[in-house]
Amino acid sequence: MIIAEPKKLADVLCAVEPYRNVAVAGCGTCVTVCLAGGEKEALGVAGMIRLAAKEAGREVIVSVTNPIRQCDMEFLDSHEAELEEADCILSLACGAGVQFMAEKFPDKVVVPGVDTKFIGVNRDLGYWTEMCQGCGNCILEKTGGVCPVSRCSKSHFNGPCGGSSTGKCEIDPETECGWQLIYDRLSRINQLDRLLEVNETRDWSTSRDGGPRIVRRQDVTL
Repeated sequence: MIIAEPKKLADVLCAVEPYRNVAVAGCGTCVTVCLAGGEKEALGVAGMIRLAAKEAGREVIVSVTNPIRQCDMEFLDSHEAELEEADCILSLACGAGVQFMAEKFPDKVVVPGVDTKFIGVNRDLGYWTEMCQGCGNCILEKTGGVCPVSRCSKSHFNGPCGGSSTGKCEIDPETECGWQLIYDRLSRINQLDRLLEVNETRDWSTSRDGGPRIVRRQDVTL
């Protein structure tokens, strides 16, 4: 899932301060799970906006809505009536959701309420780790299901660097060496011979050149 963190409240209040009718839009998927932008967070931010306005002697209308997800136009359509009343939409979705919201409501000011961090997993309450950078050319079958792009601090494709020590990364001694994880995983599934294969120089065009990237499946296109 996409992991995000709430923006600093001072930054959010500054972004919405010029507007008198603010709609706080949560998102019911990724940012709900990572406790950054679900309905609970939306209600909390809305309350803080009202409080800040009251202390400043300003009148403000603050509404709250919570689409199932903001990255799907179908779910934005069902909230159109309530969002049309606002002159500013504070989106608590990831960066994709914020942009889709702006596309859906081209005449509205749309501002982000969270900082999008990475594609990751939920390990414990309040604890998420990065697992994927969406590079567009997955080689997990060669590395035992451990990604060298996201799990190695240097994104090495053919073994560890000379700086790793006792299974830890030289960049951060609290971070596990990605290639140590790959070695341990391949050893466990009896595929250490994979390490003898030399991975070709990475073609980063699948992730970094000529964006924005598009996936269009002909077998499901209407």
